[in-house]
Amino acid sequence: MLTREEALGLLQKYLHNDKLINHSLAVEAILQAMAKFLHEDEELWGMTGLLHDLDYEYTQEDPDKHTLMTAQMLEGLLPNEAIEAIKAHNYQHTNQLPIQALDRALLAADAVSGLIIAAALVMPNRTLAEVTTQTLHKKFKDSSFASSISRKRIELCEDTGFDLERFFTLSLTALQGIHDKLGL
Repeated sequence: MLTREEALGLLQKYLHNDKLINHSLAVEAILQAMAKFLHEDEELWGMTGLLHDLDYEYTQEDPDKHTLMTAQMLEGLLPNEAIEAIKAHNYQHTNQLPIQALDRALLAADAVSGLIIAAALVMPNRTLAEVTTQTLHKKFKDSSFASSISRKRIELCEDTGFDLERFFTLSLTALQGIHDKLGL
């Protein structure tokens, strides 16, 4: 398996948009926290989150190819479980259904990271420190807030052993732990 340093090198090689890199770091942090709580492989789950959108800048205009290019790039570098989860996070285009816990966790972490960052960006000082679990519940229920974020994907956390409250708390804490890297 790749080292984190090698994975960061791939991110810098294939992603040039700072927002996408920060998104990858955010999903990594949430998946690591989920793995720790669930007694899963933190390194594997984190690496899956870190690299899940590696091909995004190349495939954003062709969603049928998104994640498939990443899967090819990572073949032999990550365990099959991670590659299958990466493909499953674009299941509507890859036909790789999210069946395993990591598959569903990636979908939930990917979506909740966007909700949390969007919530931070509307706070007075635009920081994660200002966001609370209560804020997230309120924003989650408001379908007009960050409307492109799938609430159904966030709810997949329940398939991995989390209720929404615990998932919001764990995810928010994970992102607050890397606020300096995210600039929030």
